[in-house]
Amino acid sequence: MDLRRLSDDLETVSQRYAERFGIRRDATWFLLKLQEEVGELTQAYLMHSGQARTKDLTPDELAANFRAELADVLCQVVLLARHHEVDLPAEIDRKWLSRLR
Repeated sequence: MDLRRLSDDLETVSQRYAERFGIRRDATWFLLKLQEEVGELTQAYLMHSGQARTKDLTPDELAANFRAELADVLCQVVLLARHHEVDLPAEIDRKWLSRLR
């Protein structure tokens, strides 16, 4: 998966979402939206791992929710980076992948 292409596609989806619901996407919104998604990931993890009530969801549904929330967090991180003009591939290479060399 090409992260730059993903960023472009996510931006299109996010813009449509904002237009549909009348949301002004500013720096604060991007950060708070990420925080919201991390909260949802936490809840999904707790339910999936048996540390919270499951709301009558099946194990398959709990696993699917956990996976979906991981995707939401990743997408919001990519959008936050894009908003602040952070080149994530370059930063990942500098911070993480440079340790492979």
